[in-house]
Amino acid sequence: MTLLSVVLPVYKVQGYLRQCLDSLLEQPFTDIEIVAVDDCSPDHSGAILAEYAARDSRVKVVTAPENVGLGRARNLGLDHATGDYVWFLDSDDWLAQGALTAIADRLADTGPDVLIFGFDRVHWDGRVVVAGAAKVLAEAPETFTVAEWPRVLNVLHVAWNKVVRRDLLVKLDFRFEQGWYEDVSFTYPVLAAAQRISGLPRTCVHYRQRRTGAITRTLGDRHFEIFDHWEHAFTMVDAFSAQPEVLRPALYKRMLWHYLSVLRNAERVRRGSRRRFFERIVEHARKYRPAAGYEIPDGPEGLPYRLVEKEAFLPFRIAEGAARKAKRVRRFKRVSIRRARKLARKVREAVYSGYYKLQLRRPVDDKLALYAAYWYRGVSCNPAAIAAKAAELAPDVRNVWVVGRSRLKSVPPGTDYVVAGSREYYRLLARARWLVNNVNWPNWVVKRPGTTHVMTHHGTPLKMMGMDQADHPAAAKDQDFRAQMGRADRWDFSITANAHTTVAWERAYPCRYETLEVGYPRNDRLALATPAETVAMREKLGIAPGERVVLYTPTHREWLPPGQQVLDIDAFADRLGPDTVLLVRAHYFHVTAAQRTGARRGRILDVSAYPVVEDLYLAADVLITDYSSAMFDFAVLDRPVVIFAPDWPAYRELRGTYFDLMELPPGAVATTFAELVEVFRSGAYEDATAGERRARFRERFCSLDDGGAAERVVRRVLLAGTGK
Repeated sequence: MTLLSVVLPVYKVQGYLRQCLDSLLEQPFTDIEIVAVDDCSPDHSGAILAEYAARDSRVKVVTAPENVGLGRARNLGLDHATGDYVWFLDSDDWLAQGALTAIADRLADTGPDVLIFGFDRVHWDGRVVVAGAAKVLAEAPETFTVAEWPRVLNVLHVAWNKVVRRDLLVKLDFRFEQGWYEDVSFTYPVLAAAQRISGLPRTCVHYRQRRTGAITRTLGDRHFEIFDHWEHAFTMVDAFSAQPEVLRPALYKRMLWHYLSVLRNAERVRRGSRRRFFERIVEHARKYRPAAGYEIPDGPEGLPYRLVEKEAFLPFRIAEGAARKAKRVRRFKRVSIRRARKLARKVREAVYSGYYKLQLRRPVDDKLALYAAYWYRGVSCNPAAIAAKAAELAPDVRNVWVVGRSRLKSVPPGTDYVVAGSREYYRLLARARWLVNNVNWPNWVVKRPGTTHVMTHHGTPLKMMGMDQADHPAAAKDQDFRAQMGRADRWDFSITANAHTTVAWERAYPCRYETLEVGYPRNDRLALATPAETVAMREKLGIAPGERVVLYTPTHREWLPPGQQVLDIDAFADRLGPDTVLLVRAHYFHVTAAQRTGARRGRILDVSAYPVVEDLYLAADVLITDYSSAMFDFAVLDRPVVIFAPDWPAYRELRGTYFDLMELPPGAVATTFAELVEVFRSGAYEDATAGERRARFRERFCSLDDGGAAERVVRRVLLAGTGK
C-alpha cells in the first residue's frame, strides 16, 4: 500500500500548478500518490493535470461533476485516496526540497495519527518569512495528545501543514464542510480525536502569499462563515475528544483570537458589518465560554478579549482606533529613526569623504599594502595567500586588512587590520601603495598615480562574468556595465590561474591591465599539502579515522527562491551509509544564522560558516559540486570530483557558461538524485573513467598550481625593481 496520498484540489491555479506538481514528483521519496481533483477549473489546469498523469502513474486525476468548492473537492479526493496517510495540499503552494523524506522518516519513527510540520510564507514580492510553527513544534514531546500538550492548538489551523492517518478519517466518517474557513472544522476535531500527534520542526511547505485571489484579502460578508465552522468544530471536539473539558479553555481562547484577527483586518470585514460581526463574537463567547474560565492575555494584548467579555462594541471600536493610531505613530517613529540614522550616516560619509580627499593630497605610503576579500568578510582567499608570502619576502612592507565590523572575531591573532567605514579606513585607502582585493573596491576609490591595484579574483570562471553577462540579464545582478568597467579600469594586475581564465577575463573585462597568469595563490597550500595536514584537518573537524568525507558545495542560482535546495541533503546522507560524513557548505550568499553554529546532525556537518575553505578541501576524500569554482581548486589535490547538475540546461541558458561542463567534467556526472546515489553506490566516482576525466580537467585548469603562485605575484608586484 502507498504510504502517502496527496489530495490536491485544483481550481484556477494554472500559473502555479506545475511548480506544485514538480515539487512533489521530483522528490527522492517516491512512495506517494497524487489524487488531483479538477474542480471544473475554467483555465488550463485540467490540461496540465492530464499532461502529468500521462507521464507519471502516481498522478491520478478525479474530475468533479460540477464546481463544488474546496471542501467538497477535498472530500472527493479523500474518497479516491488509498495511502496509509492523507495530505490535503493546496495546489498553489509547493514543497521544500527533502520534505517527503523528512515526513516519511518522522512517520516511521513515531507512528502518529497526525503529523504537523513547519512552513514559510513566500510573498509575491519575493519576501520569505519563516513561520513560528517550526519553533513551537521543536519544543513539543515526541508524541502527545492535545490534552497533554494544548500548545499545539496555536499552530496555524490549516489542512496543508499536517498529514493524517487515513484510518482515523474513515473511523470518524470525516467530511470537510463547505464555505470559507473550512480548515477550522477540520483541524481541531482531528487533533482532538488523535491518540498520537507528532511534530516535525522543519519547513516542508512554501505557502504562497498571492498578490490577488486570496480570501484573506477579500472584503465581504462571506467572512461570517467563520462562525459556522467554529460551531461545528466545538460540536465535533465534544464528540471525539476523551477529555473535552480539558481542551475547552485553550480552544475557546484560540477561537476568540481567530475572530478578533478577522475583525481587525480591514481587508476582510466591511465597515458597515463590523458591529454585526462583533455581536456574533459576543454570541459565541457566551455560548462556548468554559465554566472554569480561561487565561486572558496580559496588558494591551488582552484588552480586546476583555471588551468582548463585557460585550462593549463602542469601547472596542475606540480601542481599535487608538491601536491603529498608535501603530501609525510607532511606524512613523521607526521611519523617523531610520531617516535620522540615514541622515547621520550621510553626514558621516560626507565628513569622511572630505577627509579622504584631504588624504589624497598627502604622499603615497610606499611601505603600505592594503588587503581585502569578499566585501570585507575577513582574511581569506588569494589576498590572504599573497599577504602571507609578502610578510616573508618583503618584511619591510606593512600589510593591513580591511574587515567589516561584524567579522572582527574572525581575524587571526596578530593580523594588522582596519575596520571598514572608520576614519582610519579612509586614510589608508587614500595612502596605500598597493591595494589587493579579490573583488572591486568601492566606486569612489581614486586610482592615484604611483599606486598599484591588484585584482586577484576569487575563482576560475565557468559562469559568464563582466561584460559577458550582457547577453544573460537574468543572472546579472549588477547591470551597470559602465560602472563595472570603471572599477576594472583601476586594475594594474589581474591574476589568473590558467589560460582559460586569461582569455575569459580579456573578453569580460576589456581594460588596460597586465595579466599575471601564474596560478592561484590560495591553491599553493593545496599543491604542497601533505597527508599529515589531511589528518590534522579531520581531527580539527571531529571526524573519526576511517570515515569517508564527502564535501558538498553548491553554487548560487539567482532564479531560485531563497533557501531552495537542489539536493535533498538528509536523503542523500542516508544513502551514503554510516561510514561517511557529509560536509555541507552553502554559498556565502545564503549562510543563515543557524548555519553559523557549525552544528553536526547525524552524518551531516554544516561547514557553511567555516572560515578557511582550504581546510575543508584537505579534509575531504571527494567533492560534490554543481557549477561552483570549487571544482577547479579541489582538482589541485587530484582527488575525486562529482558534478551534480540537475538543471544544467537551465543554468547554461540563464547564467551563461564559458565551456560545456558536460563535455569536460572533472569526474563523474549525475543529473538526477538516483544517478548521484548510484555514482557512490557503484564506486563510479573513483573509477578509471573518472580518473581520466580528472586528468584532462587538471591539464587544462591546474597546470600552473604548483605551490609557487603567491611568490610569483609578490616578486612581480611588490618586489619588482628591488633586485630581491
